[in-house]
Amino acid sequence: MTLHKLTAEAALQQLTTLPQWTLDGSSQAITREFVFSNFVQAFGFMSQVALLAEKHNHHPEWRNVYNKVGITWTTHDVKGLSSQDILLAELCDQAYEAIKSKP
Repeated sequence: MTLHKLTAEAALQQLTTLPQWTLDGSSQAITREFVFSNFVQAFGFMSQVALLAEKHNHHPEWRNVYNKVGITWTTHDVKGLSSQDILLAELCDQAYEAIKSKP
């Protein structure tokens, strides 16, 4: 699959569907911090995202401190954002909502 860098306009348009994600214009990346009840929930989320990333052959830059997971998506091959970054951000949001909706 050949990826193409999103134009600034396209990136901003795509981000309207991802209100919790922040565009870093200088690095051409999107970032979000996810907060969980505890470390186990955070680590479970990271495991889910790792499987999604591997399935799509597109991997995040991330960090974890106890119950917080910060994720950055960018496509190094195009030196900016691609449709893969948007897709994986959407999948992260879905995984997060599934975890947060469990009692």
